[in-house]
Amino acid sequence: MERDEWTDRLDSTTVTVDDHDLEMAYADEGDGQPLVFLHGIPTSSYLWRRVAPAFTDDYRVIVPDMVGYGESTMDDRFDRSIRAQEQAVADLFDQLSLDSVSFVGHDLGGGVGLRYAVHEPEAVDELVLSNAVCYDSWPIETIVDLGLPATIEGMDVDELTDTLESVFRGTLYGDADDAFVEGMIEQWASEEGLVSLSRNAIGTNTSHTTEIDPSAVTARTLLLWGAEDEFQPIEYAERLEGDIDDAALVGLEDATHWVPEDRPEAYREELRSFLGAEQ
Repeated sequence: MERDEWTDRLDSTTVTVDDHDLEMAYADEGDGQPLVFLHGIPTSSYLWRRVAPAFTDDYRVIVPDMVGYGESTMDDRFDRSIRAQEQAVADLFDQLSLDSVSFVGHDLGGGVGLRYAVHEPEAVDELVLSNAVCYDSWPIETIVDLGLPATIEGMDVDELTDTLESVFRGTLYGDADDAFVEGMIEQWASEEGLVSLSRNAIGTNTSHTTEIDPSAVTARTLLLWGAEDEFQPIEYAERLEGDIDDAALVGLEDATHWVPEDRPEAYREELRSFLGAEQ
């Protein structure tokens, strides 16, 4: 699926974050129990193009672009930390009248899901964390560098997209899919996008996961991890498994940080099996 085809299926609404009204884009398809997929940095809802659509026959599938990403607001006037993203997602859930959800989060989206599951235990029925930021596992050096104003001031759009292309092609398992790489880079290919990515990067605040006690998670939890991730190593998933009472760890071989793209079929199978276990 090309990125344009994906973005054509997105709606948008206004969410409030720290008294800022921000446009948030999201896909909302299917009926049944709400199943939310949330991406991380520097991706977008397009990360889930090979996973989320497979669940629309059985679930109400909701796939947001975090604020500052994808088709959501990118201007330079608001916090993009996972604390703020949690607030944005919670407002979206309220607007969509979602009393409870099954929450699937990757990377920063996993950090948002972890916080939300701790703060709103009655609102999360199942929690799936994939190569998620947690504890003090993040941010990685590449993201820290992008968050430095001096880095962005000395970088033009072409240099940024070249850097991102190198990161994706160098870390995806096997041959990278051109549509995926181009789709992830396209959102940042403007001056507004360049600044937005920098602001997203500088908003990566370790305190927002170190302040959370994973043992407070009451939701049934699946740690569905790319086993060869160099950014969020599987040892952090093992630590989460030990701290969360009802947690199971599945490590997918031949998958790095971008596990929904590296192993989409296996990811779908493991997720469907986990979600179906309580039906």
